[in-house]
Amino acid sequence: MRSIWRTLDRDLLRAIVLACLAVGAIGVSYGAVCVTEGFPLWFPAVAAVLVLAASSEFLFVGMIAAGGSPVAATLVALLANARHLPYGLAIPPQVIQPGWRRIVASHLMNDESVVLALAQPDVPRQRGAYWVCGLGMLICWPAGAMLGALAGNVIHDTEALGLDAMFPAIILALMLPALRERAMRGAVLAGAAIALATTPFLPAGLPVLLALFAVFLNPAPEGPQEAL
Repeated sequence: MRSIWRTLDRDLLRAIVLACLAVGAIGVSYGAVCVTEGFPLWFPAVAAVLVLAASSEFLFVGMIAAGGSPVAATLVALLANARHLPYGLAIPPQVIQPGWRRIVASHLMNDESVVLALAQPDVPRQRGAYWVCGLGMLICWPAGAMLGALAGNVIHDTEALGLDAMFPAIILALMLPALRERAMRGAVLAGAAIALATTPFLPAGLPVLLALFAVFLNPAPEGPQEAL
């Protein structure tokens, strides 16, 4: 773990801290929503640790609050988390090493850790970004959810505070440096076009999943990368 910390420079560490703080703030919104919709106080914190995926947890809680069945809500949440399949294919094998580390790394996989890792120029920095950001999310997301649950009786309108906008804003900020590459810009524009074209016809969440197919328009970088 000490060798991983040595790969983090000040800018990368700042990006990880900002991402974790933003997700913690979103967790406050999530915990407050859970409690105000009738979920028990322990639910948001336990779900945050076990699932560790903000979008699927928001979808699950939203569908239950709207009167949907738990089975349907679970299936939709699993569908939203299907984006982890291309995430796992995009991460270089040297970043997520075999054995017990791979099991832990699979649980820590989230949007921020993947985006930050792929934005790094070499495997050691990718590994450091992935693990430190993933562990940070494991702390900040459940902590924020628990704080939100405790404050659920006070915060009645989470959208009025703008907390729901933090998640897409931080992802966009993390993506901007990668858009300097022409191939990446093409994949992003293609994904946006797919999502916009299918949104009027498909249920919420599916257009974003279909947009992930645009990742195949971005060829993998050539040449081997050296691991630690």
